[in-house]
Amino acid sequence: MKVQTIASGSKGNCTIILCGETKLLIDMGISYLTLKKSLEENSLFLSDFTGILITHCHNDHTRGLRQLIKNTHIPCLIPKAMYQSLKEIIPEERCEWLEDENQINNIKIELIHTSHDAPSSVGYVITEEEKSLVYITDTGYINRKFLKKMVNKNMYIIESNHDEKLLMDGPYPRFLKERVIKDTGHLSNKQATDYMKKVIGEDTKYIMLAHLSETNNTKDLAYQTMSQEIDTPKIKIMIATQENPSEVIEI
Repeated sequence: MKVQTIASGSKGNCTIILCGETKLLIDMGISYLTLKKSLEENSLFLSDFTGILITHCHNDHTRGLRQLIKNTHIPCLIPKAMYQSLKEIIPEERCEWLEDENQINNIKIELIHTSHDAPSSVGYVITEEEKSLVYITDTGYINRKFLKKMVNKNMYIIESNHDEKLLMDGPYPRFLKERVIKDTGHLSNKQATDYMKKVIGEDTKYIMLAHLSETNNTKDLAYQTMSQEIDTPKIKIMIATQENPSEVIEI
């Protein structure tokens, strides 16, 4: 299994997961041409991809989806309950419905139902044989029953959206601060750290902090908060950025 974040943040999100012949996108919040160029730099082509997983309908996760649908034959893999919020973008015939557990070729995909102010928002646990990835952003908290599904995976891509002090002392209007910190908002650096302490295990190799706020967080703060609590050479902590793709990580 190979993983690369193409972009991560409030301006657009997109990640690729490569599992042999099964190649998946997660979210399409960037332009079609940006994605195409980034893939070609790694000798990848959109015609190679099996499907795209969507976490939820917000624009920073779907901005480029219309052009992706127009220019490719890639199916959209979503829970049926999410379709109502995406029907203006995706023709129904381009959708394949996901259940809570799914087998697609050589990989297993399990849904994590997240808590966000968007209909039927989800994260994913993706497993290829003995290799495993958790992808979870845009949630105010993680339900305990889904935490059980997340235990001892090889890699976690988890939202570390804001530093609580920067948010509360910062320029956002009150209503927006309240939206971020609600149970249907976003995970703070501390919350992401607390969840990771509960689920990492002997097999964990990577934690990638994602969806950082440009206004209410910094890369250093996110990294320091996590690394102070998870200080082991066995686990590499990384930051997914808005501006540049990450390295290609082989799990």
